[in-house]
Amino acid sequence: MNYIPRLKKEYKETIVSNLRKKFEYSNVMQVPRLEKIVISKGVGEAVNDKKLIDHAVEEITNISGQKAIATLSKKDVASFKLRKGMPIGVKVTLRGERMYEFLDRLVTAALPRVRDFTGVKAGGFDGRGNYTLGVTEQIIFPEINIDKINKISGMDITFVTNANSDKEAMSLLSELGLPFKKPDDKPKTSEVKEIKKEPVAEETVVEEPVAEETAAEETVVEETAAEETAAEETVVEETVVEEPAAEETAAKEPVAEEPVVEETVAEETVVEEPAAEDEPSKKEEESNKEKNKISKTKK
Repeated sequence: MNYIPRLKKEYKETIVSNLRKKFEYSNVMQVPRLEKIVISKGVGEAVNDKKLIDHAVEEITNISGQKAIATLSKKDVASFKLRKGMPIGVKVTLRGERMYEFLDRLVTAALPRVRDFTGVKAGGFDGRGNYTLGVTEQIIFPEINIDKINKISGMDITFVTNANSDKEAMSLLSELGLPFKKPDDKPKTSEVKEIKKEPVAEETVVEEPVAEETAAEETVVEETAAEETAAEETVVEETVVEEPAAEETAAKEPVAEEPVVEETVAEETVVEEPAAEDEPSKKEEESNKEKNKISKTKK
């Protein structure tokens, strides 16, 4: 028994009939269908490190279930140190059963793991029925092992359909399970204004006791201010009481008479100087006596 993916079976059984009723197609072949899904990833840093291309190829291969290939540069760019033929990206194109399997995993397992997810933006259509979805982190896919990745990076997922307009393509993708953001999710401005006006009236009622509280606070502040001024007056009285300290300093002044006593000691040293004069006078007398004796002996 041949295996049929869940979304492919659902498309044939229910989605085709729903779209035919919605857009009133006369023929079943006019119903838009999904032709291919292209997963692409740019690796600009591979100019300096070629190993990054190998890691990117391995990640895209694990995510899509099909071998990815490296995309080569088409011209030389001197400012980026890029030469023609260098690998700078990775891509893979899914068709048939693998396409429906990847879309099923994306809708049921990957997108619910996006942080703060509120829906897919509806502004990714190109005007010819093709839609491009940007993914910022590759770790949302359960096939990626967080411990083995080198750097968190994103990728672009392009859904190619044969629809004639963006409206038909959007209805096809929404039937397949893509959760687009709806403009009706935001609350109306009139309702927001009414909600804001009601609490304003309540605030005016609450403001009356606030005036009483402020008056009570002013009285408390005045009382505390009066107490502080009284405390400052007591401090002034204490400073007046401290005046006797000047008398103590005056009483301590006689201590300065001690250096006067030292002056008398200096006078004593001066008085001793005449003793030094007596010693040379005695020596002169003795020398004179010796001279007289010598003169007498010579005679």
